[in-house]
Amino acid sequence: MTRRFTRLAWAAAAATYFLIILGAIVRITGSGLGCGEHWPLCNGRLLPPLDLPTLIEYGHRLAALAVTVLVVAVAIAGWRLASAAGPELQSARRLSVLAVILLTIQIALGAVTVKLDLPPWTIILHLGTAMLLFAALLVAARLTPPVAEARESVDRAARASLGLGFVVILLGALVANLHATYACAGFPLCNGALWPAGGLAHLQWIHRLLAYLLFFHVAGWALRRREGPALAVFALVTLQVIVAAAMVLAGFPKVLQATHVAVGAAVWAGLVIAATPRRLSV
Repeated sequence: MTRRFTRLAWAAAAATYFLIILGAIVRITGSGLGCGEHWPLCNGRLLPPLDLPTLIEYGHRLAALAVTVLVVAVAIAGWRLASAAGPELQSARRLSVLAVILLTIQIALGAVTVKLDLPPWTIILHLGTAMLLFAALLVAARLTPPVAEARESVDRAARASLGLGFVVILLGALVANLHATYACAGFPLCNGALWPAGGLAHLQWIHRLLAYLLFFHVAGWALRRREGPALAVFALVTLQVIVAAAMVLAGFPKVLQATHVAVGAAVWAGLVIAATPRRLSV
């Protein structure tokens, strides 16, 4: 029963990761209104004509439906697991219920985003909720009944990296949706300056500075710990910096923009796993 719950949670987490990438592709290709202002139908139909923008947005909605089914399955399995095993697995029940709550918020935000014609604040909340849902599923897949020894194995640097990573992700979403992506030319500086002129350039530069801070923080953490999770996160953050530099220097091609989001979500997953107590057998 525990294995079934864990497998469902990993499957739901993987589907959520795929959904986050699809959501980025929707934004990058300008397909957010590919289904018009209709929700949950697409252009007023269950099976709309599939031109490219509609196909991208409709695929995103179908992926969201798959995530919904998997999260509900996780919640049902978590409820049964907690009921069968007693109080030692109440954490599984709480995480599965949290995932359903976050999914409900996510669905509501998706509907509001479409109805209000894609305002930036709803898109950012939509992404933030998706990342929290992703985190809840990852923790559910990894964590069994916590004990003191397991909690002591996670240091403060991992949790600090997690918080900083979340801020960098949300700020990146704000940069993208306010069209501040192109405000900073060059890398690693912004328009060749340590403090560029212009409001959008300031926003983009702050995002970069926090990303640099995350890189150096994770580098110090990895050098100190010298173990799997920290080293894996450092490798992912390094890859993200390389992708970001290539994206800027190449003129922001759409493929690299989508790759930037995909690697960023992988960094988030690594941070969540590193900040979670090791999974113990039951």
